[in-house]
Amino acid sequence: MKKFNVYHDFNAEGFNIDHIAVGPTGIFAIETKGRAKRSKTENENWKVEFNGKKLKFPGWTETKPVEQARIQANWLKKWIQQATGENLNVFPVLAIPGWYINRKGNSDILIYNGKNPSFLEKRNAILTEKQVRTVSFQIEKE
Repeated sequence: MKKFNVYHDFNAEGFNIDHIAVGPTGIFAIETKGRAKRSKTENENWKVEFNGKKLKFPGWTETKPVEQARIQANWLKKWIQQATGENLNVFPVLAIPGWYINRKGNSDILIYNGKNPSFLEKRNAILTEKQVRTVSFQIEKE
């Protein structure tokens, strides 16, 4: 298992990033969105469809969480560049706990149901140990 440093509730400019994970496979800005399900299970009403741009829940559609995840990842990328002098990618991640997610399209947003974030470590390593330490140090300073 690859080692990650994980940070919670990182204060940014007028908002916070729910979680940041920093490890060999990258830097991930994770936005968590809780959404209530109907009390009665029927017609697959526990599934959310993600087409890469919007979330289609049973009875409603949302785009703001997707936009928010992107905005936060972009903000963190700029912040890291200012803090470290390195131009490193930050990947936006959206966690929607308790829902079955049906992916219908490609996206820069990584999305999961909050149960098992191990998919983050299954990616190719793109950061050196020194980069992981440097980014983590700057986050911890805040």
